[in-house]
Amino acid sequence: MLAPGAPAPHFALPDQSGTVQNAKSLKGKRYLVYFYPKDSTPGCTVQACGIQSDLAQFNKLGIPVFGVSMDSVASHRKFADKYALSFPLLADTERALIEAYGVWVEKSMYGKQYMGISRSSFLIGSNGKIEQVWEKVNTKTHAADVLAFIGGAKPETTAVKKTSAKPVVKKAAAKPAATKKPVVKKSVAKKAPAKKSAAKKK
Repeated sequence: MLAPGAPAPHFALPDQSGTVQNAKSLKGKRYLVYFYPKDSTPGCTVQACGIQSDLAQFNKLGIPVFGVSMDSVASHRKFADKYALSFPLLADTERALIEAYGVWVEKSMYGKQYMGISRSSFLIGSNGKIEQVWEKVNTKTHAADVLAFIGGAKPETTAVKKTSAKPVVKKAAAKPAATKKPVVKKSVAKKAPAKKSAAKKK
């Protein structure tokens, strides 16, 4: 497998739309090439969808992303259409680029040995040399790992951010005080002074 500092191999391969992507057009640019085993498999789907979710950040940093596998153009098209992948998936059916990067390796599963693609990614610098290598990529965090290295903002997590500020509680508007009806005191009629009884007749 190629190491940082090695010249990046040239490529001219068709993507899912049949358009030939040529490394010559990337001269002077940084770009990411990632190799994956097979279209539409669980791990490869998680990895591709993760990159698609953060593609705006790669674009903002001016870094094109290219996925590479041995699958055909038709297979790539089906994969891209199903998961709305808008970055190029290169069909390296002859393993030219795969072998040039040294990611065609012996693997083992359930005790059986076989040859396959090592899930690896290469960041190419603007000088045309490999800047960084990610081996045995974590499919769930791949995009975040690359963006962290190149200085891009990390994708937002679903965790709720705690804030020290106290929540502002809006006070309900005070209801206008009910106007009290003036109490009208009933004037108590004064009793007329009792008339003195007439003097008793002698």
